[in-house]
Amino acid sequence: MDVLNPGERLRRWEERTEIPLFAAALLFLACYAVRVLARGADPVLLDAALGVALAVWLVFALDYAARLVLSGEGMRFPRTHRMDTLVVILPLLRLLRMVQLYNAVQQRREQPRLNLHARVIAYAGLSALLLSFAGALAVYSCERTAPGATIRTFGDALWWAAATLSTVGYGDVSPVTLLGRLIAVAMMACGIALLGAVTGSFSSWLLQSFRRDGDERPPES
Repeated sequence: MDVLNPGERLRRWEERTEIPLFAAALLFLACYAVRVLARGADPVLLDAALGVALAVWLVFALDYAARLVLSGEGMRFPRTHRMDTLVVILPLLRLLRMVQLYNAVQQRREQPRLNLHARVIAYAGLSALLLSFAGALAVYSCERTAPGATIRTFGDALWWAAATLSTVGYGDVSPVTLLGRLIAVAMMACGIALLGAVTGSFSSWLLQSFRRDGDERPPES
């Protein structure tokens, strides 16, 4: 029987768990949305949502412990796998692991269905949607009862998230609490990164298209 090295064991673990854990992250987001938006709902429903969210967080913690053991890196693991560490602290960040999710799905196919440029744009678009919704929930929970707040409804929070993530920043609504502003800074950074990825990928696609057209054009006499 072949003995797998730590890197191969970790890779196989990630391939097997990435899809279920992404589904768990969506469940965590749904439970968080219930806790934030259903303020007047039955306390039993709110408690159930909290219980499920805690159970999902426990699953993420167990997954982190398994990755730490399988990697064979010991206490160097948190430094070399910062995203995994952040996911345990902020479970909503697992929604950003769509590249790993795509790779896990692609292992079951012979060839990718989308080229590199389409994959980058699709990843950025899905990330923007999930970030907008999660960011809106987080800011709304912080701002809705703050003195002098301009984000009073979830609709205001969604509008703010879209404007912030797109780096437009109209300024008609903005967070006033410290936590809300920290969330805004993170949203701005993510927005710049996603826009840069889409712009770079689209520019690269245009250059390749123009170069291909130039190569195929017959030489002028």
